[in-house]
Amino acid sequence: GWLPMSGMGDGSIKYYILPAITLASVSTAFVARITRSTMLDVLTNDYIRTAYAKGLSNNSVVYKHALKNALIPVVTYIGIDLGTLMGGAILTETIFAWPGVGRTIYLAILQRDAPVVIGGTIVLVLIFVFINLIVI
Repeated sequence: GWLPMSGMGDGSIKYYILPAITLASVSTAFVARITRSTMLDVLTNDYIRTAYAKGLSNNSVVYKHALKNALIPVVTYIGIDLGTLMGGAILTETIFAWPGVGRTIYLAILQRDAPVVIGGTIVLVLIFVFINLIVI
């Protein structure tokens, strides 16, 4: 089919589309909203008016000056939202039959294999903490 429902197949891009949409659909709306509101806030600052007064083009001011500062809260939100994405990955890997830590945890829960559940949870927690240390 055009968009396969399960498995990784030969690893082509068509196998990534549905799981990516599943994981990213909720977060994308929040990231867009945060980006818009912070850009509107940053564009009212004095240094943006100064950049326009110097004669810089609109694209230069928006992309080089405003967007850099507006992305700080966005990156912070994405780092914090990573926990939700990893929790969603457990469900997504199970539904789309992808091998991964999430599916391993799910199968271990079904088999009541506590050490594997604890180990998988520790791996996900360590990844989450490491990413948040980098982002924040």
